[in-house]
Amino acid sequence: METVLSLLIGIGLSAACGFRVFVPLLVVSIAANTGHLSLAKSFLWMGSDAALIAFAVATVLEIAAYYVPWLDNLLDTVASPAAVVAGTIITASLVADLSPFLRWTLAVIAGGGVAGLVKGTTVLTRATSTATTGGLANPILATAELGGSVVTSVMSIIAPVAGALLAIALIAFVGVRLAKKRQKVSAVPTLGGKPCS
Repeated sequence: METVLSLLIGIGLSAACGFRVFVPLLVVSIAANTGHLSLAKSFLWMGSDAALIAFAVATVLEIAAYYVPWLDNLLDTVASPAAVVAGTIITASLVADLSPFLRWTLAVIAGGGVAGLVKGTTVLTRATSTATTGGLANPILATAELGGSVVTSVMSIIAPVAGALLAIALIAFVGVRLAKKRQKVSAVPTLGGKPCS
């Protein structure tokens, strides 16, 4: 049961990595540093004071960067693989009672996969926002993503089942919206390969 609970915490935190890479790492570091979260032996460094300071600085820089026009889109290209790596590391750090092979397999599939799905949806949403509003709505989107990352991270630590369900609900919500948008685009009538007015 403890392994399942740890996996749920990891999935919730991994989803939060899809919104902001360093916010969940900072939350894990704070929770481990204060004794509210147990980490696998090889990941105890995440609860150190040095890691806490490093994650705090990285979090502030990442948050600020997403409010700079056009830098936010550029940052998405770097943050996409970083989110997958962070989600994998967080999940692996929490699932301690499994063999290394099974731990890393679960971490990559569950943690990295969930982080990648969430990050992919945020990247598409930001690209759409940039294309339709010239980037004017991107700060609102950045604030929503930050809120999603903080709420999902904290919820995953305090109420792991609710945090995992929140992560799944967020993925489902965004997936449904993207599917509807894709249907609208494919439903546009065409004449000779060009959209009709």
